[in-house]
Amino acid sequence: MDATTGKALMRAQFKAVREGLIPGERRAIDEAIARNVAALPEFAAADAVFTYLSFGAEVDTRELIQRAWEAGKTVCLPRVVPSTREMRWYAVESFDGLVRSSFGVEEPPCDPSREVRPAVFACPVALVPGLAFDREGFRLGYGGGFYDTFLPAFPGTSIGLIRACQLVDRLSVRDIHDAPVNIVALEQGSAYVAKPAERAVLGRWS
Repeated sequence: MDATTGKALMRAQFKAVREGLIPGERRAIDEAIARNVAALPEFAAADAVFTYLSFGAEVDTRELIQRAWEAGKTVCLPRVVPSTREMRWYAVESFDGLVRSSFGVEEPPCDPSREVRPAVFACPVALVPGLAFDREGFRLGYGGGFYDTFLPAFPGTSIGLIRACQLVDRLSVRDIHDAPVNIVALEQGSAYVAKPAERAVLGRWS
């Protein structure tokens, strides 16, 4: 089985796992994940949060976005650049005025005056979605390659949000373009799994 076929099968598997959670269970898990992320020193110290806006059965990010606004942090949402694997990021101050993309995802409008780059912030964090993560920080995404393009150049700390039922010891299919996150956060706790620019591996699962 080649990597493309293997990833397609894994995507179908983990989509089924995710969709199998009843809404009340999923909501409770996501609230616990949000509490764990908010307790991370990297999140507390962040001056900007580069985050996806959760869609469908993804781990919900709205509570963390609200916490970030209340703490005075800049919140940035992505727009996909058509026909590329790139995202552009725009500062947003509310959920009003977002536009629905062809994928059904709410995005910020393309306003050049609101476009920002991670490098202009001192301590940015990125909240990263995935269908699955492993204990080394590698993720199974949706196949677009957007975060594999974004993460290697991101200057801050990347945090993968995942439920425990979507965590595996090691993803069986990886390729050279796959980029790990620095921290994996789930409902039981968080772990440092990849070395950010200036620190060693510190965490343990709790």
